[in-house]
Amino acid sequence: MKQKKKWYDYLWIVSLTYLILGFFNILFAWLGLLCFFIPLIISITKGTKAYCNRYCGRGQLFSLIGGRFGLSRRKDVPGWMKSGYFRYGFLIFFFIMFFQMLWNTYLVFAGARDLRMAVTLLWTFKLPWHWAYHGTLFSDGAAQFAFGFYSVMLTSTVLGLITMVLFKPRSWCVYCPMGTMTQLICKAKHGTSHSDLGEGL
Repeated sequence: MKQKKKWYDYLWIVSLTYLILGFFNILFAWLGLLCFFIPLIISITKGTKAYCNRYCGRGQLFSLIGGRFGLSRRKDVPGWMKSGYFRYGFLIFFFIMFFQMLWNTYLVFAGARDLRMAVTLLWTFKLPWHWAYHGTLFSDGAAQFAFGFYSVMLTSTVLGLITMVLFKPRSWCVYCPMGTMTQLICKAKHGTSHSDLGEGL
């Protein structure tokens, strides 16, 4: 008997909508902070990875594209990608890039640097994105944060799509920085093991 869909099974629509909105107005990128704080709050208060297992719209999107639409090779994720060295190394790298983005935002807030209306893909390629900024009542720093945060979200989505094609649909979940952080929190609270990650593989 086919299991009835629940409301949270459609959160992939939210993830897709977020990426589309950021294409037309970069300030919508601020909404991405929900994907940053909600998993942390759940893991801290509940001691579980419920967000990763149930509410992650991005993981659902990869499952849909790679699974239902058959755009995944469905190969096993290589061992090095599952290793603690890679996952924690990627988390550290992610934090370095994230704090660099915050520093650039601060410089714009402080008036030491002009607003850069570009989205940086894969931390390397700067894509002009000026059409998505229509001004704001706040400092240009608010827009700079939006450009930076959207760059992070778009980059992680592209990485997820690449590993989705090469391996199993939700291969991104193996090394997702947010998943690694919530895993560490769960370990600290209840000794949650790596097998409890809910990787969807």
